[in-house]
Amino acid sequence: MEIFDTISFSVTDVIDVVLVAILLYYFYKLVKGTVAINIFVGIVIIYLIFKVTQALQMSLFSSILGGFINVGMFALIVVFQQEIRKFLLMIGSSNFANRKKFFKQLKFLKTEVSEINIDDIVDACTKMGSTKTGALIVIERHNNLDVIANTGDEMNIAVTQPIIESIFFKNSPLHDGAVIISENIIKATRVILPVSNEKSIPQRFGLRHRAAVGVTEKTDALALVVSEETGQISYVKNGEFVMFENTDLLKNMLKEDLV
Repeated sequence: MEIFDTISFSVTDVIDVVLVAILLYYFYKLVKGTVAINIFVGIVIIYLIFKVTQALQMSLFSSILGGFINVGMFALIVVFQQEIRKFLLMIGSSNFANRKKFFKQLKFLKTEVSEINIDDIVDACTKMGSTKTGALIVIERHNNLDVIANTGDEMNIAVTQPIIESIFFKNSPLHDGAVIISENIIKATRVILPVSNEKSIPQRFGLRHRAAVGVTEKTDALALVVSEETGQISYVKNGEFVMFENTDLLKNMLKEDLV
């Protein structure tokens, strides 16, 4: 009872707890559904045990756990390298996006961002799927993809269904690689994307799917893949395959994710 009598909470303590909870929540969202989630849960459990042993003044056990936590921090940076990078990108992108929205609301700035023509993109994928024409389309969101786009051929073409189909036509010189779309403009074609080494990706998926996972792991972009073998359309977001029942649902999901 003496331990609880000495405990007191201030407004600063409450804010501290809330900030830690928010930090853990967003980090959990990043690792949810990946192998890293098991490591994350294990770390949280060990840390909670460490704090309990400290509160109960179990000096030997708490010192062992404390040493493990201190040494393990360096290893965690390596283990969670991709997740930490995505977390920092998410924070930076959110702040940048908020600034863009603020400036767009100013009266003296008349700039408007073109809404991406999702219907034409999905319809083109459906048409290419019916002929088993392979395609890889990456849609830019907050993270600027200029570095990745520079690996391909620079373009400046408005998004339309015929244009997308002509790019990925099997005899077209532009069909190999990915297409980058930004603000309803095809920014680049024949783009080389980073390929994911994630072992959990099913063997039936080829390099196009691995490239889609790779670019969405490292950025907040969205990716659509049309399989050359089956004609199936895959939607990839945050390094994960998103399931959908039909193309109408896919269109709605894309529109919501681009808001």
